[in-house]
Amino acid sequence: MGPKLVLAVIDGCKPSELDRAVATGQAPALAAVIERGTVVRESCAAFPSVTPVCATSIATGVLQDRHHIPSMNWFHREERRYVEYGSSLRAAVRLGVAQQLTDTVYNLNARHLNADVPTLYESLDDAGFRTAGTTYLVYRGRHDHEVARDTAYARVAGLAGFRRGVKGPRELFYADLFASRDTGVRSQLGMPGVRDRHSGGVAAWLAARDLFDFLLLSLPDNDTHSHKHGTDAQATSIAAADREIARVAEASGGLERFLDTHAVIMAADHSHADVERTAALTEIFQGFSAAGARGRDADDAEIALCPAQRSAMVYVLVPEGRATLLPKLVHEARSAEAVDVVAWRDEHGWSHAVSRRGELRFRRGGAVRDPRGGRWSVDGDLGALALRRDGDVVHSATYPDALRRLDAALSCPTSGDVLLSAAPGWEFLDWGGGHHVGGSSHGSLHHSDSLGALAFCGVQPPHGHTGAWSITDVAPMVRAHFGL
Repeated sequence: MGPKLVLAVIDGCKPSELDRAVATGQAPALAAVIERGTVVRESCAAFPSVTPVCATSIATGVLQDRHHIPSMNWFHREERRYVEYGSSLRAAVRLGVAQQLTDTVYNLNARHLNADVPTLYESLDDAGFRTAGTTYLVYRGRHDHEVARDTAYARVAGLAGFRRGVKGPRELFYADLFASRDTGVRSQLGMPGVRDRHSGGVAAWLAARDLFDFLLLSLPDNDTHSHKHGTDAQATSIAAADREIARVAEASGGLERFLDTHAVIMAADHSHADVERTAALTEIFQGFSAAGARGRDADDAEIALCPAQRSAMVYVLVPEGRATLLPKLVHEARSAEAVDVVAWRDEHGWSHAVSRRGELRFRRGGAVRDPRGGRWSVDGDLGALALRRDGDVVHSATYPDALRRLDAALSCPTSGDVLLSAAPGWEFLDWGGGHHVGGSSHGSLHHSDSLGALAFCGVQPPHGHTGAWSITDVAPMVRAHFGL
């Protein structure tokens, strides 16, 4: 085993803004990590490039065809209702605040995340390492934790009926709802703008007492700041995240000693792209009967509509009518100005992607390779995904890792039947009418919000790595560092 390892996830960290924060001296801790190690400026997100999907891929090392978390908002076919992990407060109110909290706090980990796919916490817990984690969507581990009783958040949660314990890492701090130790650090109900300080305070407390071998340091405030102020404002929020990494380093004996005794990985789950215009799925698909909020009219509806920032999914609710409905849904979607790429899977197992540049179908196994070495059969217009062919390799600068990401999304058993990627500058209104016009957002297949930053030192790239980076590379690096 190598030294202890800290995985710092800076939500939505855009590579160009990391470079700016480092160059201007606002991120000295990250600058030290880069100086000692490696910086990657094209670490590709999952598609949809939204936090629940991407956070789960970081925590497991696989995409959603295996982990089964399909998006920020999705339709539960068996329960005939929408699942919402936190698009906005207005969306939560529309779909049911209590249900939204239950899905996010409990169901994502205990029910929705594939039980056959181990998280980093579970892998390291099973091997006897001391695991620790701050507030992060995916916390599933092997240790039991009861709901905290002495914080405002816990009292509010108790009134809402959240009294069940959970399985997490050895040291778990989730807002003020779960806290394995009394650190004296509070999250103020987990409000945006203070979450990084809560994570840093808790992590510094643990570091000073040598209570972990592996720590997942969740730093989500960059994402919230970007949604409000746009990508150009990220250097400020990256600097704030850097200060929390520096707090942990200081508690470990100072930055130089910290980097001597700890491996560090800083990973973004996705990037951000500025938003100028919005579209409503109900208008794009106005000719169809859609299930209402809280599952209303689901038994009589043709479709369910699931917006997720710069991505969306459409579910066909009448299986026997899928063959008839699917081409109609694709026609309406590809006609909409806000939609860039439409994807679906046919009854023969071929995945299809259509854009204004043409239509392409593809499936796993075949004569061509992607930059990560995956084999594919492709047929149709490569321009549909701006793909170029160099020998037997196909790649796209516009839609990075497009074939693998689309295949995983379309293979996921909880995904919709038709997937949409928004055109540059566009965002789909959420269930509460929320949007980020004037700020930035993410979710699409496009490189602008798909390519996040990655930096590491004291840890090696995955064995045989091709150089085409993905967020799914993070977990294998962590496991290998601990000899797993």
